[in-house]
Amino acid sequence: MERGAGSALFAGFRALGLFSTDVAHVLRFSALKRRFFVTTCVGKSFHTYDVQKLSLVAVSNSLPQDICCMAADGRLVFAAYGNVFSAFARNKEVVHTYKGHKAEIRLLQPFGDHVISVDTDSVLIIWHIYSEEEYLQLTFDKSVFKISAILHPSTYLNKILLGSEQGTLQLWNIKSNKLLYTFQGWKFGVTALQQAPAVDVVAVGLTSGQVIIHNIKFDETLMKFRQDWGPITSISFRTDGHPIMAAGSPCGHIGLWDLEDKKLINQMRNAHSTAIAGLTFLHREPLLVTNGADNALRIWIFDGPTGEGRLLRFRMGHSAPLTKIRYYGQNGQQILSASQDGTLQSFSTIHEKFNKSLGHGLINKKKVKRKGLQNAMSVRLPPITKFAAEEARESDWDSIIACHQGKLSCSTWNYQRSTIGAYFLKPKELKKDDITATAVDITSCGNFAVIGLSSGTVDVYNMQSGIHRGSFGEDQAHKGSVRGVAVDGLNQLIITAGSEGLLKFWNFKNKILIHSMSLSSSPNMMLLHRDSGILGLALDDFSICVLDIETRKIVREFSGHQGQINDLAFSPDGRWLISASMDCSVRTWDLPSGCLIDSFLVDSAPLNVTMSPTGDFLATSHVDHLGIYLWSNISLYSVVSLRPLPTDYVPLVVMLPGTCQNEDVEFSEETIEPSDEMIEYDSPEQLNEQLVTLSLLPESRWKNLLNLDVIKKKNKPKEPPKVPKSAPFFIPTVPGLVPRYAVPEQNNDPHQSKVVNLGVLAQKSDFCLKLEEGLVNNKYEAALNLLKELGPSGIETELRSLSPDCGGSVDIMQSFLKMIGIMLDKKRDFELAQAYLALFLKLHLKMLPSEPVLLEEITKLSSQVEENWIHLQSLFNQSMCILNYIKSALL
Repeated sequence: MERGAGSALFAGFRALGLFSTDVAHVLRFSALKRRFFVTTCVGKSFHTYDVQKLSLVAVSNSLPQDICCMAADGRLVFAAYGNVFSAFARNKEVVHTYKGHKAEIRLLQPFGDHVISVDTDSVLIIWHIYSEEEYLQLTFDKSVFKISAILHPSTYLNKILLGSEQGTLQLWNIKSNKLLYTFQGWKFGVTALQQAPAVDVVAVGLTSGQVIIHNIKFDETLMKFRQDWGPITSISFRTDGHPIMAAGSPCGHIGLWDLEDKKLINQMRNAHSTAIAGLTFLHREPLLVTNGADNALRIWIFDGPTGEGRLLRFRMGHSAPLTKIRYYGQNGQQILSASQDGTLQSFSTIHEKFNKSLGHGLINKKKVKRKGLQNAMSVRLPPITKFAAEEARESDWDSIIACHQGKLSCSTWNYQRSTIGAYFLKPKELKKDDITATAVDITSCGNFAVIGLSSGTVDVYNMQSGIHRGSFGEDQAHKGSVRGVAVDGLNQLIITAGSEGLLKFWNFKNKILIHSMSLSSSPNMMLLHRDSGILGLALDDFSICVLDIETRKIVREFSGHQGQINDLAFSPDGRWLISASMDCSVRTWDLPSGCLIDSFLVDSAPLNVTMSPTGDFLATSHVDHLGIYLWSNISLYSVVSLRPLPTDYVPLVVMLPGTCQNEDVEFSEETIEPSDEMIEYDSPEQLNEQLVTLSLLPESRWKNLLNLDVIKKKNKPKEPPKVPKSAPFFIPTVPGLVPRYAVPEQNNDPHQSKVVNLGVLAQKSDFCLKLEEGLVNNKYEAALNLLKELGPSGIETELRSLSPDCGGSVDIMQSFLKMIGIMLDKKRDFELAQAYLALFLKLHLKMLPSEPVLLEEITKLSSQVEENWIHLQSLFNQSMCILNYIKSALL
């Protein structure tokens, strides 16, 4: 069994559409930038937004587990996960980690140079922030005093106020470790504690929905308020001159109380669709920041005459798991997503400011407008299950068609205006309640919508007018439910798949059945790559069929998934088919070779997979996740070895990408080690001994060897060089067999002689010595490597010095000719052998006939060269003939 190594093709990039969870936000004021920042948790990391524009400022690195609570002081953000919490600097990297709790941490409270943490077992630990050491640990009996809220009252030095689920409150001095006072409470559990603008006054939120304004100095209750929406989740006070308190509730409503008149002055109903996780008034500003588990962060402004909040800015994603995602358009910058919350939204892969929501589907928009939004819930359409979009005519009419859970009629949507469209498309004669729309497609021209029903009927509608333009088949297209419909790129052909296991090809214009074929199993879903005419079918037996719609034959069959295949996606060029299955795997199949080339597992089953039209990203959505996860295509920016994976390959689980890339430290070891998947091809020096192989040297090293005298003549200076004043009398050299110029050094010894023995210049060079060795052992690699390193002038000098007149010998000349012979034999460095031989002959041609040994070597070389050139000439001639024929022949 071969162990996998994650994905070779896709790397986690980032998550889209995540803004908030059920963890309360943290508001901070930056004295340096003179503005407020809000931090919200998004699973394992957190986002920091500038409150002024609600623009994303920073994204933290990911933690090992989901964040369960957060807090912040002026410098650091504290985030707890499990029984550990960490301190983040610059809203990004972890600088301290605090370990010591046995149970899950639920409360954090910064306290000067210390931070207080409380876990579910009511163990309270005070830590030194910078040394990470415990300063004090307090253990409470859970049955008597289970801590549920913590507060540091203003001006109370070294003191904290603790609230319990039993209802009592305790005031502690944490420096002297003493219980100062116990408040008896109001018989209900404490859920929230908040300091009021007045000193000694604290607001206490209870599970009964009461808010108690209490003076802790005299233990007196100043006033009581009550909400009927369940326990108080959070409390905040306005500090801009208006004595108003806001209290959050589990059903998403916010109550606003006037503290002077002691009455409820306003209600912000449905501020969030889930519980209010946190709400905070900005200091000395009429702005309220709220967040909730509905994946929304909202800022409300209180500028109206009645003092009610008006939505000023927001960041909002889906509040329920996604049902379908698809790229919209051809630029790969928008992803349409439908969700169980009933909305259709568009997320930008470029920047969050381009996100937009197309809203909830409404059964009757005019009726809702007329009667007001109070009845909107009853007229909302159920969640979208399938949709198809085409941008060709988006500026003229509706460009999206969607079918809804349990509904017969399909809705149209207008992307440009971001609203539900004008029509609900359904057959007029059908009155049955149990028939639903199961498959949709839009033609590439944007004019027609094709809808398949659970009854087996397939209808065509005009997108501009909503008029029914006909049905396929005499009564119905399929006996079973329609599982997929697809129209080809030219509106010639329509393909439908039925649950009875039949695939049918129809003429789009006259609705006549062209061809019908049975499948080995019932189809689950269908996808057509219009450009290449390749049809992908996911079957109920967990296999995948690929058909060519021209020949109407199955061209590829893939098996290997262990669960239902939820979605398919083609790469833009049609070479890859990517499948997502309930077995938590995402697999990439190479269609030309018919092989599985990539596979990786995720911890939550992928429901949807779609590939960018530009091929740069793969987008996935997962069970119980609210975000869209982008994976970058590694093959676009690095070389990927696409080898078929073995049948016993076991892929590794890959973490879902965060809202930004994880810390580089985690991957440092993996990047150093070479991957088995990535085998770099190292080209040999010679592909075959029979092939003529050229060297890798530039032409300047060998091409001009015969013309050196001409070059020297051209480069001859017009006037003698001027001697610099500071030029030395001689140039120092290093003593040795080969003369080398010495690097100027500081001469420490003033008495050392600078006279050089010129006799060393007459010694033989390294090249001559290597040629002499070659005569003995018949190895010439070292001599050839020396020549390769030299420039044209150096080569000429070496070849001149081979003759007996210049310090060489006949034996060395014979050795040189043997070296050329071996080069021609091996057919390596072919052009060098020719150039060196030509220069040798030019320099020493006159003395060759007088030496019989050299004459014999030259004769051998002559026949070798001739033989090689005849062979090459025949190949060149053959190639020229073919080229001339291709140019001139009338094909």
